[in-house]
Parts: sequence; C-alpha cells; structure tokens
Amino acid sequence: MTAELDFIHILETKVREQLRAQRVGYLLGAGSSYLSGTGYPLALELWDKIKNCITDPEKRDEIQAKLDEGANGLEHALDLLDDGGPVEGSHRHLVAAAIAEVFRPLDPSLDHHVEFVRRLAQRPHPSVKVFNLNYDPLIERAAERARVRLSDGFVGHDHAFFEPAVFEERIGRIRGTYRSRQFEETAKPIQLLKLHGSVGWYECRTSGIRRCAFASTIPEHTKRLMIPPQRRKASDTMSPPYSALWSTFRGALGQDRVPINRLVCIGYGFADEHVNTVIENALARTDFTVLVFTEELSAAAWAQWSTKSNAIVVTEKRCSLKGNVGDGHCDLWNFERIAKEV
Repeated sequence: MTAELDFIHILETKVREQLRAQRVGYLLGAGSSYLSGTGYPLALELWDKIKNCITDPEKRDEIQAKLDEGANGLEHALDLLDDGGPVEGSHRHLVAAAIAEVFRPLDPSLDHHVEFVRRLAQRPHPSVKVFNLNYDPLIERAAERARVRLSDGFVGHDHAFFEPAVFEERIGRIRGTYRSRQFEETAKPIQLLKLHGSVGWYECRTSGIRRCAFASTIPEHTKRLMIPPQRRKASDTMSPPYSALWSTFRGALGQDRVPINRLVCIGYGFADEHVNTVIENALARTDFTVLVFTEELSAAAWAQWSTKSNAIVVTEKRCSLKGNVGDGHCDLWNFERIAKEV
C-alpha cells in the first residue's frame, strides 16, 4: 500500500511540475467535452445519437447494416462504404450534417471550460496553443464568457472568413519616441486550432472558407467543413483550411524555431493514427514530453504509449510515469480535474 501511495504522490508531483512549466501546448479529444455525460457524446455513442438525423433512409440503413455486420464503430462503417476514390461518398456528408444537427442545440455548462481558458490566459507565455479534435464550441463559448481573447483563424462576424495569418499576429502598442521605439505586447490570445473542423465551418465556391454562428445553419449549396470519423481524416488534412492548421500543429511539435516542450493530451484515446504520427515524431526530441489524461486507453494504445521514457500516461485503471507502471488515479485523468491544474 505504501508503494502504491508513493507512486501516486510522485505522479501527481511530476504532473503538476509539467503542467506549470514553460512552452506547454494542449490537445483536446472528445473526453474533454463529454463532461460526465452532460456535454457532447463520445465516439462510441455517436451513431446512436445521430442516426435519426440521417436524412436519407437508404444511406442510414447501409451504415447500420455495416455496424450490424461487425464494423468496429462508425468510423469503420464509413470506411467500408467509401471506395477511397477522389469523389467523396454521400454517407460522409450525411453523417457530418447529422452531427451538426445534434450538436447545434446542445448547451452544456461552461464552468469547467471557463476555468480552463482563464488559467491559460493567466500564463505568462504568449500565444498558448490549444489543438482541438472536437467539433463543439465549448472552448470558444467559454472564452467569450470569461472575456478571454481567443484566435481561431477566422476574422469577421456573421460569416467570418479564414485567415491563418492571424496565428502569427501579436497585439501590442509602440512605446517611446520616434528615435527609440519598442513594441510592448498588451494581449496574448489563446490560439485555438480545430484540426478536424467545427460546427459552423463551411466552404462556399464564391466566398471561400467561412464560419457562421454555432447555433446557425450553414448557407445552402455550401460544403460543411467537419471531418466525420473515418479514414479520409488523413487525406483531408492536406487541403484548406486543414492544411494550415496541421502545418501549425506539426511546427509547434518540432519544426518551429521555438517549439513547445510539452503536449498535454486531455480526453484523447489515441485512435487517430494521423494525429499519433505527429506526436510520435515529436517524441524523438529529447526535450519533449507528452502527457496523456484519459479515462481509458485501448490495449494497443496503452502498449504503444505507456512504455515511452518521455511520456506520462494517466487513466482510471493504471498509470505510467516515463515507463514505470503503477495504479490508476481516481480523477486526475478527468478534464474537470485538469482544468483546475493547468
């Protein structure tokens, strides 16, 4: 029992040190928006939530048939119905529209996300990066409520346009005389990069990449910019707006002049290989650490990440501190707890 308590104490101490260190970035998965069932659905329950919103009964039955035949979740079912050709199948767009339809009216509590963004905004380091794999607007709404500046790559109001150059901008004022001027940074917006798109994002043939209000419907004859769970995730990251967002993600994890030294992954189960590859490449750096906080990992994901000497993995049933395995933690894996620690 003493050894178990010692492990948990050492784990908590090390996590606290890492979270409060410099050059920390964050990666949010579905578990960060689940909020113990009061928020947005997890991937495993997504189909049951959206299937009644699939507007084409024939296509809905085809997806259901693949699941009934043994497909391993919605992502696998969509893979089986997609021939992988250059023209996207209609199943994908129907699923994206159904996800948006289910997500739009949801209005969960923002308390924990407000705590999260407030703490990030108080950090002394400029432009804290939050990479988000979710479609929901929890971070944006929390920042607005908390009066925290946030940059998501869009500029405008009713139908904001995508301008990735905003991620390179700094907000400040010029001090001094014309002979001796200095730039003083006065605001440090959180940078939110939604790597899989979002509710409210769309592409118009004439107006380009846009974002409308989250509770609004996108205009007719436009393409929704959300990547529903399937293998096209990887190929779609090569086209706008995803290409700019993923370039920033890869740069932050190693290609930038001053990359982040720690990536805090919250509620992400490491099921997306195109995400994992970027993180795996960063782990080749001796000055990089990945911290994983999630309720559970698959056996394959646990085997892959728990043995790494520059990884800290915290789940409910077991934890790993740089390759040393110990008991699970009662709540340190939970977004609600982490939101108070960053």
